[in-house]
Amino acid sequence: MREVAAEDVELEYTSAAGVRERGSLGRLWSVPFESVRPERRFPAFRGQGNWCGWYWSATCGGHVGYESWLERDHLMVLDFDPLVMGMASQPFRLSWTRPDGKRVRHTPDFFVRRDDGTGLVVDVRPDERIGPDDAAKFTVTAAACRSVGWDFARVGTPEGVLMANVRWLAGYRHPRVHCPEVAARLVKVFADGGGLLAGALRVGDQIAVLPVLFHLLWRGVLAVDLEAGLLSADSQVRLGMVREGGGDAFASTAAASG
Repeated sequence: MREVAAEDVELEYTSAAGVRERGSLGRLWSVPFESVRPERRFPAFRGQGNWCGWYWSATCGGHVGYESWLERDHLMVLDFDPLVMGMASQPFRLSWTRPDGKRVRHTPDFFVRRDDGTGLVVDVRPDERIGPDDAAKFTVTAAACRSVGWDFARVGTPEGVLMANVRWLAGYRHPRVHCPEVAARLVKVFADGGGLLAGALRVGDQIAVLPVLFHLLWRGVLAVDLEAGLLSADSQVRLGMVREGGGDAFASTAAASG
């Protein structure tokens, strides 16, 4: 596919203040798209063929919309990634003219802002649901993103074990789960690694300790191999790559990939 000039791609979006803007990608690429309003609504109605809704993101401190359960799963993976600092759903509409003169429009599923300031545009679509027109849109979108220094990812179905574990940990993502005193003891107990349940019992009552442990795993303060198997009492826990208290990320534990 030929490279696409940023000036040849039109971008439309609605700002956080509700103002509609339109212009070339080359002019508007620096807008903080992680904070804009979604291009489409996320309705729920009887007989609906897909599942729309709102996911509460610990990263954003607010809700992000999704148009399918697969999109929701990828939102969880992005929310779990310590290198992600912001994200928006259906952030803008791109349009361009094909060689045959037909105008093509495409709205990516997510815009992601990483902590180093770089941007990532994500489209969620399983391999088996990509037709020729879809493939062409993704190819042009990827080229347009390259033209302004953004990354682009078309993601499908996440790996099953990883996704099941991320879903579980997402249940403990809210800051209200955190208990500084218990967290400090967990970090000390797992400094040299150890079994999940055995380490929790060394800190105290498992009913009180396990939610904090799962919260620290979500945040990356503690770490476990989420692809080796489903979380269990014997899962080996170690210190993660995020400092407790500071929230500084040194490495990504999960990429938005399918």
